[in-house]
Amino acid sequence: MSPEWQDSLVSWLEDWAAHVHWLSLITIPIFTGVIGWLINWSGLYMLFSPLTFKGFQVPGLRELTRVLPHKLQEVPGFAQGGLGWQGIIPARAAKMGSIAVDKAIAKLGTPSDFYQQLGPSEIATHIVETFRPEVPDLVDQIMMREHPRLWRDLPRPVKDAIIVRVQAQLPSIVHKVTDDIGVHINQLLDPKLMVIDHFRKNPALVVRIFRDFGQRELNLMVAFGFIFGFLLGIPVALVDQTFHVWWLLPVLGVVVGWVTNLLGMWLIFEPAEPRRILGIKVQGLFPRRQEQAAEVYADIIATDVITLERIGDFLLDGPRGDATRKLLINALMPAVDRAAGPYRGAVRIALGSERFDRISTSVANEAADRTLVPFRDPGFSRHQADKIRDLVARRTKELPPGDFVDMMRSAIKEDEWMLYAHGAIMGLAGGFLHLLIFPT
Repeated sequence: MSPEWQDSLVSWLEDWAAHVHWLSLITIPIFTGVIGWLINWSGLYMLFSPLTFKGFQVPGLRELTRVLPHKLQEVPGFAQGGLGWQGIIPARAAKMGSIAVDKAIAKLGTPSDFYQQLGPSEIATHIVETFRPEVPDLVDQIMMREHPRLWRDLPRPVKDAIIVRVQAQLPSIVHKVTDDIGVHINQLLDPKLMVIDHFRKNPALVVRIFRDFGQRELNLMVAFGFIFGFLLGIPVALVDQTFHVWWLLPVLGVVVGWVTNLLGMWLIFEPAEPRRILGIKVQGLFPRRQEQAAEVYADIIATDVITLERIGDFLLDGPRGDATRKLLINALMPAVDRAAGPYRGAVRIALGSERFDRISTSVANEAADRTLVPFRDPGFSRHQADKIRDLVARRTKELPPGDFVDMMRSAIKEDEWMLYAHGAIMGLAGGFLHLLIFPT
């Protein structure tokens, strides 16, 4: 550098230093650091809270929202004409359930995989143990309804023999039922509908998934908000004290706020695969802990989402409940024939074919209503959950890191812009607040 350039630089630095507001220069990075911390802290609150919409209805807002850009229509409450807030994750619970199936659960296993993991043979044994004591009352109720005179006239030993024979046939009948369910489970069970419905009714569960899964990483994200804000505040302070334009600090505050949230999300999720940057191994906080995270995620799926109890509810009361009931009835129809054994022909003649068939149908219908009730046994469901937990944990650990990140991030990625916008607004407010405290 020539002496003239050196003199010019020194002269410029002396002039710059003479016009610097040193208190303002020093406090800007501290200010942006605190704002960065507040941005990430409040951003997490916006992500998870409140569970339900808090606000008030604005006349005409629902109609106005329809002509707004699509991104603005996604703001919680706008589509319903409300002005307020609901946590992004609770507000998107049903949507996140759909994405969880498409991106995660569908990759972890088919309905058949989950059903086989639950142990159809053990389920059948549990059903038999639960159902066997009910057989005497069931047979008595049906016979008294369909042919009371015949049933009253039968000697007690004959009645007992029929009941014993039905109980003896029960294990083979129930095993056939559970086997038939297993064969048709992909048609009877829709994990996507099951998960969407459960998440919509239980938004707190969706929040719990993120909290239990990555609370440590989320706390780190808040702490790094101060570091990012402070570091970004250094060039902001230099630029502000160089040009001395009052509006420059609020504008740069917008940039700092947006970039702080952007860096926070990057810190959590990116890069998915380990990379070397300046010789340092770098990987997102979530994918770095995939092994441990898989155990937490598997526990939540096994104990709250895909449980034997909920599968039973869906099979009987879900949108395909009629198909399940039909399958059960078809499997149970031969029960009376088997119970009658070698006397089937004589019994059919004595009762008449029509009445015999009606009794068979009644037995099948009554039994169908009771067969899957043991699915809803919470204790048995918890016992079987260990098998689902092992399956989900194993498959989650086997996911490539990119798929694992996609599984966790895809649910909120479309709404991340709201967090970035929130950071920009807070950065703008922080810039004006600094001007108010340290006017130029």
